[in-house]
Amino acid sequence: MKINGNSIRPGNVVEHKGRLWRAVRIQHTQPGKGGAYLQVELKDIRDGTKLNERFRSSESVERVRLDQKPYQYLFADGDMLTFMDNESYEQVTLNQDLVGEPVRFLQDGMEVTIESYEGEAISVMLPDTVVMEITEADPVVKGQTASSSYKPAVLENGIRTMVPPHIEAGTRVVVNTADASYVERAKD
Repeated sequence: MKINGNSIRPGNVVEHKGRLWRAVRIQHTQPGKGGAYLQVELKDIRDGTKLNERFRSSESVERVRLDQKPYQYLFADGDMLTFMDNESYEQVTLNQDLVGEPVRFLQDGMEVTIESYEGEAISVMLPDTVVMEITEADPVVKGQTASSSYKPAVLENGIRTMVPPHIEAGTRVVVNTADASYVERAKD
């Protein structure tokens, strides 16, 4: 589907220069001289290379629709991850590079979304948040109550994060998968 050059939004997948790109960041720029344009930071879906491109409203780009399907994570075998289609129970094995940095948050039985283009898996998206247990938490330093203070803690998968002072080891917390930040105490 062709779209106007200045209609690109973050997260859109476009075909540009014969490759598939995901728009990461956009910025509208209106210089004093000349026409306005959209400065777009693009990331190649297959190899992760980045490209900064300018699109004017007179240009058009091909917006690509990706097929999204829910899968269940089963297990890892080296660098390969195995997922199961929730409808057909068919298993698919993908390289962990398709998940990227959030691969550390994959848990057995977790439901993920696999995006594919023309039958080829392009990316694996985890849920925005996961529930994890704190294995280590530093003790609270007295007198740090003047502002909202956070203390370092270690999650069950070994990732370090910052948590509020009332969180102790053994507490289950909700963590953002994008940046490993604390969201809230788990309600279970």
